[in-house]
This record gives sequence, C-alpha cells and structure tokens, in this order.
Amino acid sequence: MSDLNDINPNISVDCVIFGFDGESLKALLIEEKDIGQGVLKQRLPGDLIHQGESLDDAADRVLWELASLRDVHLKQFHTFGNPQRVNAEKDRKWLELYRSNPKERVITVAYYALVKMADFVPNPASFAGEALWVEITEIPELAFDHNEIVDVALMKLQRHFELNKTAYELLPPKFTLNQLQQLHEAITQEELDKRNFRKKIVREKVIEATEEKQKGVLHKPARLYKVKSIDSLL
Repeated sequence: MSDLNDINPNISVDCVIFGFDGESLKALLIEEKDIGQGVLKQRLPGDLIHQGESLDDAADRVLWELASLRDVHLKQFHTFGNPQRVNAEKDRKWLELYRSNPKERVITVAYYALVKMADFVPNPASFAGEALWVEITEIPELAFDHNEIVDVALMKLQRHFELNKTAYELLPPKFTLNQLQQLHEAITQEELDKRNFRKKIVREKVIEATEEKQKGVLHKPARLYKVKSIDSLL
C-alpha cells in the first residue's frame, strides 16, 4: 500500500463548489489565516495529491478536509497546466510558507460540485481561516489561476444545465417556478421572460406540480413543484 503521506509536488486537485440559496449562484472559497501583507487570502478548496491516491479520491479528501463536505457528486471538467500558473509574484509568499518545493511546476485537475446550501454548513480545517460563500458576480482576485478555474467551471455548469439538468441538484426537493427561473438566470447570467420560460419548462416535462403551496410568506403562496425522476437528470 502506498504511503498517503508521500506528497506528489507536481499534481494537485482544485474544486469549485457551487451553491444556490434560492436567489443567486455562489461559490465556496477558503480564506487563509492572516499570514502577512501581500498574500492573497482567498482561494478554491484544493491541495496536492498523495502518491497513493487517485485524483477522484484526492478531490473527495480535499472537500472533506477543507470544508467538511462528503458524498458530493463531483465532476472532473478540466486540467490546467500553464507552466507559469503558480509562479506569480502574488503567490510566492504563500508557496514559501506552505510548500517544501515552492518552485516546482504544478498541474491541477479541476472538479466542480453542486450542493444545496440549505443542507451544508462549511466547517473549515484548522489551518484555514474561514470557508465562505461568495456570489459568482462578486468573486475577488484569488490565488494562482483560480479565477480562471471558476470561469471555466461556470461555463461547464451552464453547458450541463442546458443538456441534462444536473443543476436541479441546487434546488430544494420542492420549489416554486420563480425559484427555478432564478436558478436558470443565476447560472446563465441572462434575464428570462417569465411567460416564455414557463412554456419552455412545461414542454420539457421534467418537473411536476405537487398539492402543496408555499408557507409563511406575505404574498400569495405559490405552487410547489418537484422533479419527476432524479434518474432523468443524470
């Protein structure tokens, strides 16, 4: 059995965790503890892989160790191999503090995950300052090439959302048509006409109305819907 403490200094995994709160699409970031001026504090959950683990196992480990998240449907979507991706001046101090070989080239394999924010309370590792949700449109400058990774992940998410509806995983089990439209708009970054959107949803026959309506709202309660079959979305 391989020694899992044997780190591969040249291969890492990074995860873009998308969450939807009913209004906007967000991504989970790890905020480092204060380690001095000139060091970018926020980054994606990620780490170098161990020699004795697969890429998928490494991604699962990263989510658990950095954010206490397990049993997530991860999708590998891209490999980032720019020779200069970890050589920027803005990242040098962090690498010198946390990497035994800070000048090594690192290729990262990226994954994205879809989670229901209502079911997940981030719990960062002891060496991380905080795990926080940030709206996609408000993500700051991140460490390394993590802004590019987020951009590519969002593009992939948009593509999958249109093709097989995996983004429905971001909704609660029962939801309103307005929530569904807000999800569409948050992912596609486009404002949709309500009437045309609802016609499109009816044609797709992916969801069905329940006998329930919203509770505890000041306005007229809206009908709740659910996905007909989760198997049809995978």
